[in-house]
Amino acid sequence: MKQPVPRILLYLVLIFFTACVSKPSGDETQVSEDNYSGSASCIECHERFYKLWAPSYHGKAMQPITSEFIQTEVMLDQPAIAMEGASYLAIKKDTSLYIREIKNGETQDYEVLWALGGKNVYYFLTPWEGGRLQTLPLAYDVNTKQWYNNPESAIRHFPNTSGAEMEDEALSWRDRQYTFNTSCYACHVSQLENNFDLATNTYETHWKEAGINCETCHGPSGEHVRVCREAGEGNVPSDLKIIVTSTFTPEQHNASCAPCHAKMRPITSSYMPGDRYFDNYDLITLENTDFYPDGRDLGENYTMTGWHMNSCQQESEMHCVTCHTSSGRYRFKSDDLVEANKACTSCHEEKTDGYEQHTHHPINKNSPKCIDCHMPRTRFGNMVRSDHSFRPPMPAASLEFGSPNACTICHSDKTDQWANRKVSQWKDRDYQKETLFIGGLIADARQGNWKQLDAMLDGIRTNKYGEIFTTSLIRLLSTCDNQKKWPILIDAVHVESPLVRSAAAYGLLGNTSDEAKKVLFQAAKDDYRLVRLAAAQSLAVLNQQEYTAEQLALFRQVNNEYEESLVTRPDDWSSYYNLGNHYQNMGNFDDALGAYENSLKIYPEAILPLVNSSFLYSVSGNQQKAATRLEQALVAEPRNEAANLNYGLLMAEMNRMAEAETALRTVLEVNEENTTAAYNLSVIVSRRDLDEACRLSKQAMDASPEDPKLSYTHAYFLNQNKQRKKAVELLEKTIKAFPDHLSSVFLLGNIYLEGGNKGKVIDLYVNASRHLQNNPQAQYQLQNEIERVKAL
Repeated sequence: MKQPVPRILLYLVLIFFTACVSKPSGDETQVSEDNYSGSASCIECHERFYKLWAPSYHGKAMQPITSEFIQTEVMLDQPAIAMEGASYLAIKKDTSLYIREIKNGETQDYEVLWALGGKNVYYFLTPWEGGRLQTLPLAYDVNTKQWYNNPESAIRHFPNTSGAEMEDEALSWRDRQYTFNTSCYACHVSQLENNFDLATNTYETHWKEAGINCETCHGPSGEHVRVCREAGEGNVPSDLKIIVTSTFTPEQHNASCAPCHAKMRPITSSYMPGDRYFDNYDLITLENTDFYPDGRDLGENYTMTGWHMNSCQQESEMHCVTCHTSSGRYRFKSDDLVEANKACTSCHEEKTDGYEQHTHHPINKNSPKCIDCHMPRTRFGNMVRSDHSFRPPMPAASLEFGSPNACTICHSDKTDQWANRKVSQWKDRDYQKETLFIGGLIADARQGNWKQLDAMLDGIRTNKYGEIFTTSLIRLLSTCDNQKKWPILIDAVHVESPLVRSAAAYGLLGNTSDEAKKVLFQAAKDDYRLVRLAAAQSLAVLNQQEYTAEQLALFRQVNNEYEESLVTRPDDWSSYYNLGNHYQNMGNFDDALGAYENSLKIYPEAILPLVNSSFLYSVSGNQQKAATRLEQALVAEPRNEAANLNYGLLMAEMNRMAEAETALRTVLEVNEENTTAAYNLSVIVSRRDLDEACRLSKQAMDASPEDPKLSYTHAYFLNQNKQRKKAVELLEKTIKAFPDHLSSVFLLGNIYLEGGNKGKVIDLYVNASRHLQNNPQAQYQLQNEIERVKAL
């Protein structure tokens, strides 16, 4: 009855990045070997643009701490803030800024070298070991002029199924995820050279300029400066030798902003403005709980996912630079209602004269602008962000999913119920219905509830809710075992959107049919890199010995491309974790272990590589090393479900039953529906307590009613516990639902036989034999049992 250690669930960790990191090097006005000449070289011909750029939030995305900065940008002499067993406050010494830590009567001052941000928040960086810059625990809210606890501000408040909120936990400010080199990834500095050394786990990071400079969007300008000077004043060269963004398509404009304004995963390190986004990045969608099920932002999501849900940009030539300048300013910022609303009325002229009728608000000094209702502003981590999906207020979604809505953001003294009544009275059409429906599908899929599977599959098949919802549903279906999904995913590989195609190609992981293999090889030739990489992942788990020579050559090509993409960020632990998963899926356990060990070299507390490497050590026979890895995971996160589950199973394998029981009970405290924990714990406790074994086996069965092994186990313990009638009823029900489950058939036969009913036993076995005509071994076993019973 003891269950072996199961194969660990392998999945891709999608880490998103926005920018990165030590100190600038070189003369910014001098042309470097890579042809970058710095923003100062632009002044000669573009002085007006330079003066607009220099003080902008792009120009000052990163700036050094100076006495002027301390005097003008922050207020000191504020109370200390307690966190992590210490207290912290900002102080000035001479002309420098420090964050002082007071712990157990001892004081340590961390010098602040750099500030990043400034629109809503300033974050501060201090030098750290290994060439790192670490984000300090105090940040400064520009709007309230207050210092605050930065790690605490990043806590997510996730709504659960009952509508109540659940919090995650704040990371220590010393955690690697607050290391600027690792997490910020080139959106606060320009022409970054990360220079990470895996062998020593250190950085030698440099950049050309702090802030986002002209060459970030226009490419290296050294040749541009040369040909323009050679042409002479007033003459324009036929080839400007630079990226000219004024000729960009809307897609190119959006793509050039998205690297820093998206929750994404980089798949190359070679993006240049003008390139296609999905050749260089993957986009995170609503499979991630940093979004509410209806698509509103919960965590730090930037802009691009919501923008891809926006019907205005889908149906027009609208793009980022329609509303924003290249330096990041909003073009329609105005206190005048008419001028401010031109952001929308330039296309929606019909709304100009019917303002009061459309908004249901009078025209006065407090009148809402179009963007107040269609781009409501919310806060996360003290940063203010605008919803770029442009959808109208949806208080019904707030009631259903806990997401924010524009009505109660403005009318903070009112309830979502009040707002929903208002909009329902105003509109003849229930415009919220579709969002509630598709949001409900996303919520169900996140919870593994497949009661509406047909509706989910129809949404994917028709793509009628748009590429973000379609992609989200496809990605969430990875945990659904229902075979009905396969034809829909196969068809989705041909959808116009490369984001959907890539999700569908990856969604076919585990489908070994000829039809799936055919479309995956088609996807391996896709024009978009993102689709090819997804195909490579799914093809990697198939039997390569069955590939033709042409197929094998194509697979190796896209597999190499995929493996290279995984280490686009060689300083991120998840890069090697994902690479390890890929090797493990291919059965290459040695390389998988090496990749997991590299992941742990970077981030020793990372739970996922600890758990997965423990599995590989276990199957290779090194149980002690497997136990050590899991013990490391439990030190880092004592109540982690996966670590406790695998530790409990491993301890059972090693016959250390007390430790196994403790770990499995912890799993059930965290998740009472964990079938594997309940099942294995029922087996362990059955040696001393059949009542508890019955309770636990029923818990496992109820959590996974589609698994006949679990109902068989519960019936077995019922029978052992002298509850024969209940056992018989359960087994008869199980066999009716799963007539080919031989263990249930034989257990029921033995119970019948113990009751002296040989006729029932023979009828049971004969009936089972009819259902197993295509299974010669089962037929042989049943026939032997029939003969044995007849001979009794």
